[in-house]
Amino acid sequence: MKTIPSALPLAGVLFGLVLPCQAQPALTIYNQNFATVRDRLTLDLQSGLNDVRFTDTTAHVEADSVILRDPAGAVSLRVIEQNYRADPISEGLLLSLNEGKEIDFLIPGTQGKPDRTVKGKIIRSGYTAHSAESMQRYGRAYAMSQMSMNSAYGQGMQPIIEVEGQLQFGLPGKPFFPALADDTVLKPTLVWKLHSDQAAKVNAEVAYQTGGMSWEAAYNVVAPEKGDTLDLTGWVTMDNQSGKTFKEAKVQLVAGDVAKLQNGNDEEARRVGAMRAALASVNPPQITEKSFDEYHLYSLPLPTTLHDRETKQVEFVRAAGIKAERIYVYDGVKIDRNRYSNYTMMNIRSQEDYGTESNPKVWVMREFKNSAANQLGIPLPLGTVRFYRQDDEGQLQFTGENQIDHTPKDETLRIYTGNAFDLVGERKRTAFKSDSSNHWFDETFEITLRNHKTEAAEIRVVEHLYRWTNWEIREPSNTFLKTDAQTIEFRIPLKPDEERVVSYQVHYSW
Repeated sequence: MKTIPSALPLAGVLFGLVLPCQAQPALTIYNQNFATVRDRLTLDLQSGLNDVRFTDTTAHVEADSVILRDPAGAVSLRVIEQNYRADPISEGLLLSLNEGKEIDFLIPGTQGKPDRTVKGKIIRSGYTAHSAESMQRYGRAYAMSQMSMNSAYGQGMQPIIEVEGQLQFGLPGKPFFPALADDTVLKPTLVWKLHSDQAAKVNAEVAYQTGGMSWEAAYNVVAPEKGDTLDLTGWVTMDNQSGKTFKEAKVQLVAGDVAKLQNGNDEEARRVGAMRAALASVNPPQITEKSFDEYHLYSLPLPTTLHDRETKQVEFVRAAGIKAERIYVYDGVKIDRNRYSNYTMMNIRSQEDYGTESNPKVWVMREFKNSAANQLGIPLPLGTVRFYRQDDEGQLQFTGENQIDHTPKDETLRIYTGNAFDLVGERKRTAFKSDSSNHWFDETFEITLRNHKTEAAEIRVVEHLYRWTNWEIREPSNTFLKTDAQTIEFRIPLKPDEERVVSYQVHYSW
């Protein structure tokens, strides 16, 4: 935090001071690439108007989200005017401010020759407000991509300097610039014109939203050599690309789909490092969770420091002995989604070959219930789940991964992890009859399943009745379950090296 009083007070305006405050900052990070920051600052105010600069914001602050208040309510404090200076001093900006002027450049000596100074006229600085704003708002990666695009279209960002009557791209040496003006900012700054009803020293709170901060969950699941009893460890990964370090901050994480208007490119600079926060006590404090509005709020147990451009991980859930089931699913319909994406049910009904291409892959799914009885029972935020299995030598081998959505407690997770190597399905239509005048048609299907494993396996055959809302299954070879209005499921057990055939006819009418 920094105090920058004005050198030339205006008549009737007194200047407040921003003084350091010992209260820890607080962060609420959302998994939609933004955060709410709450900080304390001491304002030494005079009665009437005060001009104050606050230089401890992030580089991605949303200026119109800023709230400044006296939590105690002892002073009537009003923000008359707020200005956000988001273009701090940089070499590019100083080159821009001196375009058309001549400055000194220091050229290092080589091969024993002394350094020398040359004068160069800045013809073009190469600096644009767009690239600077992009750097501040969307991150370095986005700004650099925009600069690359400009370069590709002949709008190169290199400066042009005239030295001794000749033009050159790039700087001839280290530039020396004239002294700065009084109103120059060294980092992003909020400038307030405040009105106070009395002279007072106020322990104020400032809150704002900022980009450049995100978090996500990740889960590692380990299965033993035999069986499907799982151990699960969950981590939260916090990524700070905000341009500010938060020291000993109280951190909370919000999981849920919060409505947030998005501006510009959401692709922030990706993670550049990894740090794990090891809580070393025998019984370490745990992340706590509670419902908040329509979302879930996770609070880190201890204050933590989030350095700028740092990725930090903290364990938030650990469970052993989770009872799980491995499920094999054969969904044999192979559909060209691009071809049929705009088709109505009437269009599909008229396409005789719809849904007749076969998919030979049998999916491997992991299913377990997120309940207290199953060693879990906490809301699990959206994230990637990675599965490992221990081999016969005790080594962990990766067996698949996928994402889960926000999952409340007592709900069942079913996660696709890959395709079975030794299970094969084959689906074909064997008959098709239609009578458009009487408004019906029939389709007959035959599904062949083969188990090349050395152990028995059950395959769930899923069939989608896309054609129409009114349907009837006739002559099924096996019993089936109706799982929704247009889906049925056969559960077929197969012995090792066994082949079985499932068949049925579906009658549609309208």
